[in-house]
Amino acid sequence: MKKTSFISGILILSMILITFQSTAKDFKGVITYKITYVGDNINEQMRAYLPKVMTTSFKGMMSRTDMIMGMGKTVKIKNGEDNSVITLIDMMGQKIAIKMSSEEVQQDLEKEKNVSVEIKNETKEILGYTCKKAVITMTDDAGGEDIIIVYFTTELGDNVNYWDTPEFRDIDGIMLEFEMPTPQFTMTFTASSIDKKNVPKSDFEIPDDYEIKTKEEVESIFGGM
Repeated sequence: MKKTSFISGILILSMILITFQSTAKDFKGVITYKITYVGDNINEQMRAYLPKVMTTSFKGMMSRTDMIMGMGKTVKIKNGEDNSVITLIDMMGQKIAIKMSSEEVQQDLEKEKNVSVEIKNETKEILGYTCKKAVITMTDDAGGEDIIIVYFTTELGDNVNYWDTPEFRDIDGIMLEFEMPTPQFTMTFTASSIDKKNVPKSDFEIPDDYEIKTKEEVESIFGGM
């Protein structure tokens, strides 16, 4: 695999993954998720670059999700007040911020697959919280199908910020475990700790040492995303 293609793949994966988080209306604090991988097509080189941990910080209508990989770090900041998204990329000596307005986010959503969500009459305890099971089915125009298993709790508050995550529009709670299928492997995110605390407002702002660029400029820098 060419280096630029591998880098682009890692970037795409990280940006897709952190899209799965949304803002909790009541919960304030940080949830840490352990990431595990299952699949015949994953090798040791891939494991070295793939993220092992994801953290999501919540504060009112704001959320921030951090993922550290072998080649750098990506962050997604979501503002539920104006439905905007900021993506921070710290990779290959570059510190870049991408700002997307509500209109730009909506344009990307038009490319989403068809989604159906079924809430099962099953529960699972995670970190002392009772979680309901949801089965999410995503289909594309060609008939391809992906299944995501989610366990979510309502004990930490309700999620109200699903404007950029149609996969979870019928999930009324915070996810403490979910799967994500890819062509090479299936990833499972499981909450390993929940820290209720005040999160600084500065965590949801663009750091001074990041350069703001457009999505197209970032694509050219990293060989096409």
